[in-house]
Amino acid sequence: MLDLPVPSRENDFYETHIQLLVDSYRRLLGRPLLEESSALSLGQQAYQADFVLLSHNTDADPVFNYANQTAQNLFELPWPEFIGMPSRFSAEPVNREERERLLNQVASQGYIDHYSGVRIAKSGKRFLIERAVVWNVYDSAQRYVGQAACFSDWRLLP
Repeated sequence: MLDLPVPSRENDFYETHIQLLVDSYRRLLGRPLLEESSALSLGQQAYQADFVLLSHNTDADPVFNYANQTAQNLFELPWPEFIGMPSRFSAEPVNREERERLLNQVASQGYIDHYSGVRIAKSGKRFLIERAVVWNVYDSAQRYVGQAACFSDWRLLP
């Protein structure tokens, strides 16, 4: 598990990490992930966004290293449970092979901007995400440091 405190003003809402996500997104997709805001810092804007924003690291079994408030609400996981959890657990076992194919495709292509798939919340509620963007994340030296995903379209499944 990763021992990262909940995003807050004290840790700048992980602005440095969010900058990597934003820069990688812009570089790969040619458009901004977030609109500039004079009222909120980039980190705070990402954490409070009305869309899901997640990222995981490069471990052999990647673990989540970021989940904004919308992601925590949708997956019904508070920050301390979400962060450090293997990202494969966001999908039911039956859907994990398909998820792995997606991540391999993103690794080779750089991004996918049309992903749809079923995910599961902590309570067992299943939901379909649609039109998700999944992209590789690079640091300022262009070293691969993980992958991120964002989406704003989802619906609960029976």
